[in-house]
Amino acid sequence: MSELLLTIDTTTPVGSVAVTGGETLLGEVLLNLRSTHTDRLLLTVRQLLTDLNLDISAIEGFGVVLGPGSFTGVRVGVATVKGLALATGKPVAGVSTLRTLALQAPFARSPVCALLDARKKEVYAGLFTWEGGRPLPLGGEAVLAPEALLDSLEGEVLFVGDGSLAYRTLIVRMLGARAHFLPWPLNLPRASCAAMLVLDELRQGRTVPLEALKPTYIRASEAEILWDRRRQDGLFEG
Repeated sequence: MSELLLTIDTTTPVGSVAVTGGETLLGEVLLNLRSTHTDRLLLTVRQLLTDLNLDISAIEGFGVVLGPGSFTGVRVGVATVKGLALATGKPVAGVSTLRTLALQAPFARSPVCALLDARKKEVYAGLFTWEGGRPLPLGGEAVLAPEALLDSLEGEVLFVGDGSLAYRTLIVRMLGARAHFLPWPLNLPRASCAAMLVLDELRQGRTVPLEALKPTYIRASEAEILWDRRRQDGLFEG
């Protein structure tokens, strides 16, 4: 098996698609655009495969970044991978956005805090430590106010992700010299990093049945919040 994989990340406005063969990156497209992923994702997949002289039938497995992130973006990525896997009958694995981001700080000596701007003055956050060549979670992933996150952190921390850019002034004010940051290009999530984690999952047989492949939102959607508020206010019965 050549372990030819196609991995998709649409969890943030930075959409990316990567094709890997085992532990070799064959090609990657990364676009930081404000157009929706629906408009360009399949075109990007098709163009990358064409440039590599590959047909979709040659792909032996699919990977997708499940979230957290943009609700619409996460859904687009998961739905696209489900469709491709259903059409080809190939296995699928899903990975975390935050752990994927942590991979961009290899062999960090201090804990890595992966941060995504969750809007509404909150961040999606996950804390990781490097062990065995991979970032391992030091706890669960959460959505919370950045001040609450920073209050909970001890010692030196390396920040990665667009949340570290959006809240850099606050981070430096609260943590001072304990805060460290990656160069700005490394804060963009990349499908090639996700592909490393996807390859690990598939090699260990941790595939996901298509009916069980679901986005990881962490925070309830606006529709769910509105529904719950109306239910609590007695506007709905049952």
